[in-house]
Amino acid sequence: MTRFFHLRTWLPGLAGRGWRDDRAAQLVEFAVSLPLLVVFVVGIFDFSNAFTLKQKLTNAARDGARVAAADPASDLSSPIPVPASVIDAFQVVHNNLLANNINDCSIPNANAPTTTSGLTWTYTGTANCPPGGLTIIINRGYYFPATGATLPSVNCTSQSPGGLTAVIGTCVSIQYAYPWRFGKVASLLGSAASLPTQVTAAAVAMNEN
Repeated sequence: MTRFFHLRTWLPGLAGRGWRDDRAAQLVEFAVSLPLLVVFVVGIFDFSNAFTLKQKLTNAARDGARVAAADPASDLSSPIPVPASVIDAFQVVHNNLLANNINDCSIPNANAPTTTSGLTWTYTGTANCPPGGLTIIINRGYYFPATGATLPSVNCTSQSPGGLTAVIGTCVSIQYAYPWRFGKVASLLGSAASLPTQVTAAAVAMNEN
C-alpha cells in the first residue's frame, strides 16, 4: 500500500515536468525557421554582391566611354582594323576589371574583336567563367536625340532622334555572367526565383572631337 501511495505521488510530478519541458518544441521551431533564415542570409549576401559588381561595371563602362569620346574621331575612317579610340576604351575597361579582381574570362585583346558592325566593336570571352561570360560593346557612332533621350540599351543601339537634333557620342556596355545562389536556396521554400543571368552596365559620353 505504501508503494502504491508513493507511485501515485511521483507520477503527477513526472507528468508536470514533461509538460513543462519545451525543448522538443524549440527544435521543431528551429527546423521550421532554418530554411527561411538561410534564404534571408544568402539573399542579403547575393544581392549585395550583385549590386557591388554592378557598380564596378558601371564605373568601368563610364571611364571607357569618356576616354574614347575624348579621342579624335578621325581614326574612325582609318583603314586599320581597330581604331585607336576603340583600343583605348577597351584597355580602360579591361584594366578596370583586373584592378577590381574581376575575371576577364580570357577575353580577346583589343586588336581582335569578336564581331564588328559599322562603328560598333564587340568583344566576347567565355573561358573560366559561368555561362554567358563577359561581353564588352563599344559603339563610337552612338547617336541619340538632344532632348528626351533614354538610358542606353545593353547592346548600345543608337536611339532615333525623332526629328530632333542628333547628338553623336560613344557608348560602352559590359555584360557579365553572375551565378546567383539565391535561386537555389529559394527552392528550399518550394519557390522558384527568376533572376537575370548577367549583370549589365552601359554608359554614354558625347564625342568631343
